[in-house]
Amino acid sequence: MTARMHAASSSPVLETLRSSEALEAVGDDWDGLVRAMPRPSPFLLHGWLSEWWRHYGAGARLTLVTARRHGRLVGAAPIMVRRRGAARVARFLGGHESALADLLLAEGEDASTGQAIIEQLREEPFDYVDLFGLPAGSAFARAGGERLPLVERVAAPVLLMPDGFEAAYDARTTSKKRNLHRRRLRQLGELGRVEFTVGRTRAELEPLLEQAFALHDLRRRGRPDGSTFGTPRGKDFHRAAVRRLGDDGVLRLTLLRIDDRPVAFDYVFVVDDVLYLHGLGFDPALARFSPGLATTLETLRGASAEGITRVEFLGGNERYKLELSDRLEPLFQGIGLAGNPYGSLAAHERLGLIRLRTRLKNSPRLRRLYLMSFGALRPSRLLPSR
Repeated sequence: MTARMHAASSSPVLETLRSSEALEAVGDDWDGLVRAMPRPSPFLLHGWLSEWWRHYGAGARLTLVTARRHGRLVGAAPIMVRRRGAARVARFLGGHESALADLLLAEGEDASTGQAIIEQLREEPFDYVDLFGLPAGSAFARAGGERLPLVERVAAPVLLMPDGFEAAYDARTTSKKRNLHRRRLRQLGELGRVEFTVGRTRAELEPLLEQAFALHDLRRRGRPDGSTFGTPRGKDFHRAAVRRLGDDGVLRLTLLRIDDRPVAFDYVFVVDDVLYLHGLGFDPALARFSPGLATTLETLRGASAEGITRVEFLGGNERYKLELSDRLEPLFQGIGLAGNPYGSLAAHERLGLIRLRTRLKNSPRLRRLYLMSFGALRPSRLLPSR
């Protein structure tokens, strides 16, 4: 652990945390910074990050820069450094799955605190930063300025339901679509007793999580799977995350059963009045009845009953997300802040490749080429759509 005191008495004390023990020790103040974000990222919650680092940190170097003022944590850059080929790349803790990750700043901290954190970070031995999942108006991007070019990566649909889910649902869908959803639920009911179970505590979540793993394995059997949810390490990580966060009120798992047979699940976060869809799965044998969509609609109804007014779908532009959402609030990838000439060249090449991939993906004529060239290699943060 290193520390540096700024000359000005009002400036914060900066530290770079490099060990798992130091990461654990910062937990008392950490989640307050997450909740102070304009668009909080559940993937930056301390318990989630700590378990992610414990399960996936091998081969990386923790480089977590913090700022304290009068002993209170007022800022942080949740960063690790890992090699990509010959390059040493600084990335968010949580890697590709850290949607909405950003520089953390307490309320009342001005831009100078963020800039000081970035300058401290740039003293570390890495070649460039590659930050996936930045929100629009990112504090990290503001502090990085022109040294951190951004490219839009994820559509990120958002549903607003200030008057409750049913009002939003009626406004966003046609009567024909709603009738189709009801018909699908009736068809599921013809197969047996339909029951939705929602886990909110560790004791409730742990058995539901095991059934979610089984459904995920069933859905992905014999098919490529870019997520980590169904891997042995991924299962261990999610079990540990539920042990850490299960009684904090930030995790929900909705399971749909028919005559006690699990057929679909939704795995979500709740932070204040926002719900974040993280994972989903369903029994492919019942795909024609849309059990996954039925489970998502039930999840949203339950969330609305709790007073939740905003839903972050986060990944992708699947039809059901676009039909239910009010607007898109895209996520970006920032690549730059090179530490040396090699880093500048590597970052330039990486940024060029991503921009090419994005153009291919968004062009109707070239989309086929994109899918052949890049689609199969693209990492998947979320579980498959229904």
